[in-house]
Amino acid sequence: MTEQQSPGRAREVPVDWEALEDAFENNAPEVHSYLHLTTGEVLRVVDGVADPQMHVRIASDGQYLRIDPVSSREQYRWMERFIPMVEDPELRTKLGAAIDGKGAFRRFKDVLMSYAADRERWFTFRSERLRTFMEAWLDAHAIKAAPRPQWVDGPPSEVAPEPSSTSLEAQGAPSEEAPKSQSGRRTRSAEASRQHLREVAESLGPRELDTLVAFAEFLKARRAARGFAHHFEHQREERELGSSRKLVEGAGEKG
Repeated sequence: MTEQQSPGRAREVPVDWEALEDAFENNAPEVHSYLHLTTGEVLRVVDGVADPQMHVRIASDGQYLRIDPVSSREQYRWMERFIPMVEDPELRTKLGAAIDGKGAFRRFKDVLMSYAADRERWFTFRSERLRTFMEAWLDAHAIKAAPRPQWVDGPPSEVAPEPSSTSLEAQGAPSEEAPKSQSGRRTRSAEASRQHLREVAESLGPRELDTLVAFAEFLKARRAARGFAHHFEHQREERELGSSRKLVEGAGEKG
């Protein structure tokens, strides 16, 4: 069960804003997203991909809060409001035709693929509205977004930051500099991979993009499922250890 919060007091959670934005945008019926109230990570469960018992396990874990994505109707209104803001008359016409009928969201994105500047403006426009919904949702659940702990490359500052529970130092790493350097290399490598992925995506057609997105969703769901399974197993071990301690203590008192 989650900790009871004092009336009027918000719970601080290191929210992963990027993952939360993805969860608020994706309202596919087979996708279910949850916010972990301690780590701020977002767990995504995809029906047909994740373990069928995953929903039961999450429901029994009070640390997870189900995320309510923005409805398709509301996101459709965003496209309607964005189109009049486009300066290019030809593009406005194309976008207007794209959102007419079933498959409007995919056609809208496909049209913008050939207009880099307007595509970026659309992403910004959409992100601003998603942020408004996310902040309102967090407020409704008495959650205050706290800064996420992270390693920073470069010379050590005069006041060293407190290590997080997930840092290598907490796991017994002998050197303070090693985690920072290793994390920096991982960050740079990840950014390079993301940039490469963007470049590849730019050269793909709609059908190939659908395949790429589906595979990426599968990888993300599998990673989330593994993370949750590890978390669930850790909780089970803690409960068993606690039960063993109680049995030993009880036997000692009887002796």
